[in-house]
Amino acid sequence: MNTLTLNRQTLCPRPSGALSVPSLGILVVSDLHLGKSDRIARRSGTLLPPYETRDTLGRLDEDVTALRPQTVICLGDSFDDMAAAESLSDDERLWLARLQAGRRWIWITGNHDPLPGDLGGTYRREEHIGGLVFRHIADASGSAEISGHYHPKAVILTRGRQISRPCFLSDADRLVMPAYGAYTGGLRWTDRALQSLFPSGGLATLTGASCHQVPMPQGRARQGAA
Repeated sequence: MNTLTLNRQTLCPRPSGALSVPSLGILVVSDLHLGKSDRIARRSGTLLPPYETRDTLGRLDEDVTALRPQTVICLGDSFDDMAAAESLSDDERLWLARLQAGRRWIWITGNHDPLPGDLGGTYRREEHIGGLVFRHIADASGSAEISGHYHPKAVILTRGRQISRPCFLSDADRLVMPAYGAYTGGLRWTDRALQSLFPSGGLATLTGASCHQVPMPQGRARQGAA
């Protein structure tokens, strides 16, 4: 298992894009963007298969069932906008209620979902637990922080072809989570916004069938999605 250390806490990235902090009984996910197909249909008229919410909740259910965390922290942009949160079906609301049952559930507010909702749990701008800071967007001057927002993706060569994989980016000060939700794009690990958070280099933990760690490239800052 690929593990990381942040402020003396052991962090366990999962192939799904979730993060476990075993000593604290915490499971962390970021950028679920539930209801994205609904938001796209409302704003552009483009109809996408409306399955991404159930797909994301299904994977989250698997991680919660496997780890049985005492606390789940969703690091912001859990919903693609506030209207998407309000448009969840009764079945999806019940699914969330079942996942929340018997545990602490913390919704960190993000730029897509800045206001408290009515889906149970506790709403926070940021949370401090066990010497770690959980927030949506990284603070360049912060430390011991776990954040999301950027949807980082690694671009690597495998068997002569270039592939893009969601990844965790980390160093001694912070960890930036990959997006957990379906239909989410990503930002290349060489983008200036990510390079500026890791000026001395970082470690990328790629998601997929299993986690794989590679050094984060340096000195090739650019802009763009992966």
